[in-house]
Amino acid sequence: MSGGGQSPEERLAALGLRLPEVVPPVAAYVPAVRSGSTVYTAGQLPVVEGKLVATGKVGAEVGVAEAAALARTCALNALAAAASVAGGLAGIRRIVKVTGFVASAPDFTGQAQVVNGASELLLEVFGDAGRHARSAVGMAVLPLDAPVEVELIAEIRD
Repeated sequence: MSGGGQSPEERLAALGLRLPEVVPPVAAYVPAVRSGSTVYTAGQLPVVEGKLVATGKVGAEVGVAEAAALARTCALNALAAAASVAGGLAGIRRIVKVTGFVASAPDFTGQAQVVNGASELLLEVFGDAGRHARSAVGMAVLPLDAPVEVELIAEIRD
């Protein structure tokens, strides 16, 4: 998955996607922080055009495929946040780490499949530079009753 020499912006466009506006924080934090050559994003919810698009627990009100699509939306929002402090999407050299939080029904154990939605988007956009370490964590509840939340750490170009 080398991307055929395309830029991340071109790959994103080929997927029919564009970076959304950065989602404004709902509390006392910023969407992304640059420290040296690293960008850390805040956790991003599945917000589209200012609206949380789903609520509930995965494995109960929300199915795995829907949750994976929501994780993809979270990752897109995280890329927008990272790009906002990296000088654009092209300023991101590689994705280092992804953490996905999944609001899970008590017996749900498919967190990894849900967070794959985010991981697959990052691989599609960055090719080999999108390969990352990852944690997929089950939670009792997330802010605003969101089913999934994703944060990432990225290395940026100097």
